[in-house]
Amino acid sequence: MHQIWEMLNRPSSVGNLFSPESVLLSLLLAFVLGQVIAWLYYFTHTGLSYSKSFVQSLVIEAVVISLIMAVIGNNITRAFGLMGALAIIRFRNVIKDTRDMVFIFCALVIGMATGTQSYSIAIIGTIVLSCIILYLHVSAFGTHESHNGFLRFTFPKHIGSEHAITAVLKRFCGSYVLVSTSDSPEGQGVEYAYQLMVRSYGKNEEMLNMLEKIEGIGNINLTMQERLLEV
Repeated sequence: MHQIWEMLNRPSSVGNLFSPESVLLSLLLAFVLGQVIAWLYYFTHTGLSYSKSFVQSLVIEAVVISLIMAVIGNNITRAFGLMGALAIIRFRNVIKDTRDMVFIFCALVIGMATGTQSYSIAIIGTIVLSCIILYLHVSAFGTHESHNGFLRFTFPKHIGSEHAITAVLKRFCGSYVLVSTSDSPEGQGVEYAYQLMVRSYGKNEEMLNMLEKIEGIGNINLTMQERLLEV
């Protein structure tokens, strides 16, 4: 342990030799820090576009980049040779989410830092990035407070501001706006369309259950716009 601690605290330089021990330590550290980034992605991910292979790729990428940096070392010929080899590869997967691209760069930089034996930079950088990512996730930074839901239902007659339906909407929604009312083509009464600002996604089912208990209501349909945009 004392030897490992000395290797972690050893100042890195361009002329450092890549011994088997230092390469092994670099790969293990890249594996550990890559898992930290992958777990952060798993924990903070929202939406429907989750991919297990992408999460595993973050860990593997950090280790591979660390190994590449060890292979290149100080040899510029190897660096150009590697660039030529990578130019042959065609990456056809399209990254739709810019946040996924950021995580790819995080794993890339961590692999570069461990591969060049800049262990302190790799560890401190991972800690700082983890704190920033957790802060953005917990604080929901960047969330735009707009209408995030669209509710449709039919009712035999027109409803007023003190009706049981509006009471349910007031309870579960920060705000709601009546978009349109029209006679139902099936002759089931009036069809209503509301835009909602739902306070909590987890209580949507409870809200729908309370609406279904109201006598006369039918054809209830709730669409969450933010979830659809993330597909």
